[in-house]
Amino acid sequence: FPRGLVEDILARTRRSFILHGIAPVHDMQIGGQRVYTGTGGAAPTMIDFYTGLYRETTTADLYDIARLVDRMEHIHWYHRSIIARDAVSNLDLDVNTTYACLQGTTKSIAASYTGADSVRAIIPMLDRVAGGEGEFRKRPFCTAVCCHVVPPMRFATESCEALEQAVLSGMPILLVAASQAGATSPAALAGSVAQSCAEVLAGLMLCNIIDPDCKAIFATWPFVSDLRTGSMTGGSGEQALLAAACAQMAAFYDLPNSVPAGMTDSKIPDAQSGGEKGYTIALAAHAGASMIHECAGMQASLMGTSFESYVIDNDLLGAIHRTVRGIEVNDETLSFEVIKQVVMGEGHFLGHEQTLARMKTDYLYPSVADRRSANEWEQDGAQDIRSRAKDKVRKILASHYPDHIDPRVDAAIREQYHIILPKERMRPGNGVW
Repeated sequence: FPRGLVEDILARTRRSFILHGIAPVHDMQIGGQRVYTGTGGAAPTMIDFYTGLYRETTTADLYDIARLVDRMEHIHWYHRSIIARDAVSNLDLDVNTTYACLQGTTKSIAASYTGADSVRAIIPMLDRVAGGEGEFRKRPFCTAVCCHVVPPMRFATESCEALEQAVLSGMPILLVAASQAGATSPAALAGSVAQSCAEVLAGLMLCNIIDPDCKAIFATWPFVSDLRTGSMTGGSGEQALLAAACAQMAAFYDLPNSVPAGMTDSKIPDAQSGGEKGYTIALAAHAGASMIHECAGMQASLMGTSFESYVIDNDLLGAIHRTVRGIEVNDETLSFEVIKQVVMGEGHFLGHEQTLARMKTDYLYPSVADRRSANEWEQDGAQDIRSRAKDKVRKILASHYPDHIDPRVDAAIREQYHIILPKERMRPGNGVW
């Protein structure tokens, strides 16, 4: 692409846009200084809730994760995080992935599509859920995730065809360049960032040539290799640096963007998992990433996931968002008069009206992290955070079956498509939860 064309498109491309939820309450303004966090990934295995052992993933798992994410307030969208291994073809996979995501949540959803035929196939489904032919384009709530390049710096033909069809259909596009430092991008971190920027800029050119008004997200996703083995290491300090650097580059271009973080190498939600997720996500958030993908639920360097991880990570994400929000400093919050009243009065702030007023506005309280005394914790069974998270998962998945899609719409979808997920599996009392 000529330098002048790149500069012209960079000058005119969208700086911000609304990424719609299926329900308007979940709409997000992407771009600027706003930071959002959500799922992502393509794990082929997950930790079985009952045995604790890894197994292949299914369409039912995809649906159950969507239902769980639907109740997690700090997970802002549901980008499918697993590959349904019970799908028999690529088209089956793409159709059933979209269907399970749509049924499980009212948040914005996202999926990868294997080719243009898959995109054409799912648009009528999205229209039906949106209210009729052409309605999806008015409020597009499903993002097409396009790995439009095969690093280093080669276009991926089928993905580009899917990208073209998605842009023409009015879908938001997550433009992903997913190299691996030391394998498909330079081992030098600066070189890996530079290559990823070039690859995503090339995708941005393609999107804007097709439709100058497209909604494209600058998703530089270079990953890290453990150079002793060549395997990916999602929880490393180098991965945290790459994500933060890519967020800074997107800020330089002033583009709505995405980076990956929270991709722990630990196989279970343990201390290693919490530490790796904490510093990788926090760095990306404070570097100003618009969207942080893959930061909830993922284990084993993106090869696995677990239900309880989504609940634990929701707490973590809430705390990180609180740090991004920062401390508000003004005459009122500096509290001169409040300090004077307390010093000249009762000598503590516990019952002061400011304390009561700011309990919920200034402070965030975790859902499963334990802040009780050691004695209280022991008397209540001495559960660790994973056990408490499992209790919450069980409670949500036994009762939360979203019904936002009209049964007549569901029946029409099932008549048109080969849907794997049984209706009975989408109702309480199905014997699983």
